[in-house]
Amino acid sequence: MIQASEMDKRGRRALCHSLGRPLLLCVALIGQWRYSLNTEKLTATMQIAERVHSLAQEHNDAALMIGACRVLAVTLYFLGDFESARRYAKRGLQIWRSVGVQSPSEEIIPPAIACLCSLTLCEWHLGEVASSRAAIAEAISLAKELNNMHAVAEALSWAAGFGHAERNPAEVDRLTSDLIELSTRHNFVYWLAQAAVLRGSARSASGKTVEGISWIEEGIRDYRATGSMIRLPYFLALKAEALYLAHRCFRSA
Repeated sequence: MIQASEMDKRGRRALCHSLGRPLLLCVALIGQWRYSLNTEKLTATMQIAERVHSLAQEHNDAALMIGACRVLAVTLYFLGDFESARRYAKRGLQIWRSVGVQSPSEEIIPPAIACLCSLTLCEWHLGEVASSRAAIAEAISLAKELNNMHAVAEALSWAAGFGHAERNPAEVDRLTSDLIELSTRHNFVYWLAQAAVLRGSARSASGKTVEGISWIEEGIRDYRATGSMIRLPYFLALKAEALYLAHRCFRSA
């Protein structure tokens, strides 16, 4: 039996088809993709991403293609296929820079910024550190230029994750302070939870292990409450690292 939520999704897609509005259909699919990315298996998420890409190819629309490249880049990144993720992120940015299309007003976060964030971590995993730094700096700058607070929050969150990867707790602490202030002001509970975990990791790495673990545990609790699962393994790994540092400090005391 099809659940009501699935019938809802099919109903929205059918309506978009009947109206002959491929952009609205793409936005509906991307909403479904975003929900799947955070709560479902990545194999299901990839199927939606591939459908978005097929739709963009079918209509030969630049705006749709940038969005399609974004969903493929993000999904492939979390699947661990960094080469393919980087390729789609670069493709999306290439179209955006050459055509200069505007993001649909229905998009919470402009796909170009999401492509830059994906490119940041892909480049880092593939050893291109200088390119990685340039990509995240551009993402933050562009998000602020567009005055899109959701995009600023996403860029700051990924920048903090990049700072952790570079083992730079001072930079992570600075970025998460900005993210916490922004998320508190705009009631972005999703980004606030992630900021708390990353701040806790930075505090723990700076020797404030008790405070750090407290921040991490609070952040993980609030992140779970959003219903999202995609970054939970990473956050639990940060908690394990903090507990190890605390144990090492206790033994050396």
